[in-house]
Parts: sequence; structure tokens; C-alpha cells
Amino acid sequence: MFLGHFGLAFAAKRVAPETSFGTALLATEFADCLWPLFLTVGVEQVRIAPGITKMTPLDFVAYPWSHSLLMDAVWAAAFAAIYFAVRRYKPGTWVVAAGVLSHWVLDWWSHRPDMPLTPWSTQKYGLGLWNSVGGTVAVEFVLFFAGLAIYLASTKAKDRVGQIALWSFVVLMVAIWLGAVFGPPPSLTMLKSSGFVLWLVVAWAYWIDRHHSVVASLQTA
Repeated sequence: MFLGHFGLAFAAKRVAPETSFGTALLATEFADCLWPLFLTVGVEQVRIAPGITKMTPLDFVAYPWSHSLLMDAVWAAAFAAIYFAVRRYKPGTWVVAAGVLSHWVLDWWSHRPDMPLTPWSTQKYGLGLWNSVGGTVAVEFVLFFAGLAIYLASTKAKDRVGQIALWSFVVLMVAIWLGAVFGPPPSLTMLKSSGFVLWLVVAWAYWIDRHHSVVASLQTA
């Protein structure tokens, strides 16, 4: 799952208007922000195995610290605690906690059975949406564009920068996803560097939100 995580981050603006899209995106993509760092230091493993699913050649050999359900719950609690300590905003606190946990749920839906419950689990889970190209494309696009529609209904651009920043973001994320799915298999070096790129994407999301304001109906809700 890739675009689906972005869609949930967009939709979070409706529930927690005072929470930045950047913070919501960091929450929904937190596991994927950690994963390349853990790959780089060698505590998690992945290999390229073309054909392992119809949508991706990645065989997630071991990612217990970034993608197990237990650790995602730990990361969610830590993220929410830090957020609440800084912002004192309860709706946002619940949103970021749910966002971090949602990553495991969406990945469980899309992955083959490679999702662990704990770092020590031998049994792994996954419903295997990635074995259906049509199903995956439909689910990713529905989640992404439904979330985008909610963000657009919940905010308005303050200036032209806000419009350009948002729509260039949308086009680039869709292009990156299409390239990853239908392009050549990635290298391990590319996967390790993807985490650093994702942190830049999060920074971009903060930039987008700074150039958008919440609509009046949400401000008074």
C-alpha cells in the first residue's frame, strides 16, 4: 500500500482540522519512514524476488521493528504522547495514533502473508491484495482520491503557491507509485534511500498545509 496511506492522511484534516497534513502523513507513513533506516543498519531485511506478487517484486524477509502490529502500537503510543505533550490537541492526538496503526492494517490488507504480530512471531499474516493488479489499483486510487476530496472540502488554498504545491504533490505521488508498480524492479540501494526521500515528502506536506486554511465550517465546529 502506498497511495492509500496518503489518502488517510488527507482525510485526517476533516477529523482534526488543527493537525497539519504533514503530521498526519508522518503518522500514516511512520512505519515506512523507519523501515529504510532499519534496512540500512541491518536490523531488517528485504530481497528482490520478481513474481512474488503481481504488484511488487519485494520479499519482506524480516521487518519486525517497523511493521509488526505490536511495534506499530508502540510507535503509535509514543507518537501520540509526544504530539499531545507539544500540541495539547486531543482530536489530533487520536488521529496520529490511529494513523500510525492504520499502516499495519492497510499493509495487512495488501501484502501476502508476511506481516508479523510481534517482533518474535513466526506466524505472519496478509490478505494478498497485491496478487490482483486491478483490485490493487482500484483500492489505492479510491483511498487516495477520496482522501484528497475530503482535504479539498476541508481546506482552501491561501494563495497560488498552495494550489501549485498541492497539485504538483498529487501528480508526483501518483507518478512515483505508477513507476514503482509498472517500472523495473528497484535495487536494494534505492530502497534504502527511499526513506530519506519520504522524509522530504513529509516536509512537502507541511509546506502544502501552511498554504491552506481550514474552511469556516470546521473552524466553528
